[in-house]
Amino acid sequence: MDIRMYGTAWCSDCKRAKKFFGEHLVPYEFVDVDENPEGLRIVEEANRGKRIIPTIFFPDGSVLVEPSNAELAARLGLQTRARNRFYDVVIVGGGPTGLTAALYAAREGIETLVIERGGLGGQAGITERLDNYPGFPEGVSGAEFADRLVAQCRRFGVELLSASEVLAVGTAGQYRTVRLASGEEVRAHAVLLAPGSTYRRLSVPGEADFIGAGVHFCATCDGPFYRGQDVLVIGGGNSATEEAIFLARFARRVTILARGPRLTASRVAQDKVLSHPQIAVRYQTAVKEFRGDGKLRNVLLQDLATGAEEEVPAAGVFVFIGLRPNTAFLEGVVELNAAGFIVTGPTLETSVPGIFAAGDARAGSTKQLVSAAGEGATAALMIRQYLQAIHEAPSAAEIEHEMAAAG
Repeated sequence: MDIRMYGTAWCSDCKRAKKFFGEHLVPYEFVDVDENPEGLRIVEEANRGKRIIPTIFFPDGSVLVEPSNAELAARLGLQTRARNRFYDVVIVGGGPTGLTAALYAAREGIETLVIERGGLGGQAGITERLDNYPGFPEGVSGAEFADRLVAQCRRFGVELLSASEVLAVGTAGQYRTVRLASGEEVRAHAVLLAPGSTYRRLSVPGEADFIGAGVHFCATCDGPFYRGQDVLVIGGGNSATEEAIFLARFARRVTILARGPRLTASRVAQDKVLSHPQIAVRYQTAVKEFRGDGKLRNVLLQDLATGAEEEVPAAGVFVFIGLRPNTAFLEGVVELNAAGFIVTGPTLETSVPGIFAAGDARAGSTKQLVSAAGEGATAALMIRQYLQAIHEAPSAAEIEHEMAAAG
């Protein structure tokens, strides 16, 4: 039996658990107890008559009720706590940028810790298919790409934490500090910030109410729930078109809503969606409101050319309108630009010596997978130079030994 989660579309803890499983590429079956009386009976039986959700059953027969992300991580055997208190470099972010940097650093003998708040692999790991990364002529699934990169890092001794959120980065004398949500703090000679970015929201009425109950930001995570139904995709770029093609595997019909008079995706991606029999495109169309009764039922659209409004039914909506950097925890720590992206110099060092940045959250990055990996490699080489410049400082192993001896 696979993992089976009993919950509802409106349950916030169920949405969080779904997101956790999706980020970590964990297969599971979801049973909506609002629509499945037998599922409700099973929940009550497992909870001594109480209706507590999510109730999650695992293949070995164990059950977790309303688990935290930390409890889910522990149940899945994920490492969430650092083994040491000091490292040569701590990398915040376990996407392609952070993992590539870790790989390059570890190969240089630099003791490296990677901390990722979600699942290792980042956005690339939950992308259905990557067709623009060199060396994969037939493309590669995001999950396989992430698995390969993680395995390569482990081969060279990189320590990897997942489901571990960084709350603050700072300095303590000559060292850099990283404080985690678990309460622990690790120190290092250098820190690389590669926190990546997340999909932007529309910020229209009803959006927040229906997240996980009809409004989604990850087709790979939630697309299979809409088998045989009609869905909308918001956006006109590469992410929107690629995810629309993936959704067409399950949905009866996919309609892309683009604000502009044309798609902005690559020509290859445009050709695929425009020739797909299950995909339609509506141009100059904006979403005004999401409507429903606990679940999304309808979407209010506006024709931007005429101003006319129209309410259309939709089982699910997938939003891909761009990215925002995951840098809120860095405000007042390093220099950010007006949009929240990290400002760096030519060596990828931030406004704070010893703290570097690379990838999607860095101002001026291209937001492309191949350049994200390239920036990770470059950052590792710049950090190596930084460590060599402070070569008189003791190694991470020596400092860890001293800290242990001091208690």
